[in-house]
Amino acid sequence: MHHEITHPESVSAGWQFTVLLSPTPRGARLARLLTVAQLAYQGLPSETAAQVVAELASNAMVHGRVPGRDFRLELAVDDGGKRLRVAVSDTRNDRLPPDPGTPVVPPEDSESGRGLLIVEALADRWGVTVGPVPRKTVWAELDLVP
Repeated sequence: MHHEITHPESVSAGWQFTVLLSPTPRGARLARLLTVAQLAYQGLPSETAAQVVAELASNAMVHGRVPGRDFRLELAVDDGGKRLRVAVSDTRNDRLPPDPGTPVVPPEDSESGRGLLIVEALADRWGVTVGPVPRKTVWAELDLVP
């Protein structure tokens, strides 16, 4: 496991955590657990961020998996401590999620397909960035200050 952690004097000055994880159920679970631990260490709320990370990491595991290639989780506090940015990158830019705001509702009896609906409901903003090839990043931003 590879990770980089920056611990400035204060979170408001900016903070970042990055880790590569295997695109497996264990890797997705570890992404959520690491998010909770890192945000707690910084004194930041983690419940909503953990749910967003769980959904994005699960999508990376299911839809972005390429054997032998990890997915990357990035957490960052930006904008003078006012915003938490969560980003999950995988190496399947040929499988893009729908655009934010595009209603995609799975059949009622489906046991999956609601992850991005949850992200959209919880995040203040979210989107997809393609590149560099073959990478795509699905990101979400949570406002920390009302």
